[in-house]
Amino acid sequence: MKESILKTKSYDFALKIISVYKSISSKHKEYTLSRQLLRSGTSIGANIREAEFAQSNKEFISKMSIALKEANETEYWISLLKDSNYLDSETSKTLIFANKELIKMLVSTINTMKS
Repeated sequence: MKESILKTKSYDFALKIISVYKSISSKHKEYTLSRQLLRSGTSIGANIREAEFAQSNKEFISKMSIALKEANETEYWISLLKDSNYLDSETSKTLIFANKELIKMLVSTINTMKS
């Protein structure tokens, strides 16, 4: 059940990231930082999906750990875009909140699988 919620939330988060990328790239003509956000923010869900068909617990934990790393990197890009005035404060707060929720779920899933 938890993985299903995680899969849905990471997919919804990726859609928000795509929307933010489109906005930043069209409004500000900024492509380098926003593309990094796009890459890391959509990679979270892709790694979760890969973990779904892992051949072992070790592989599952590895894919979920990669998703966790990508979520951490995504938070960095959100903060950097906000602090460089490419992303407004409200949007960044919303994204960081959703990202932190994914991080908590990923940590919980990884810890559960390790025990």
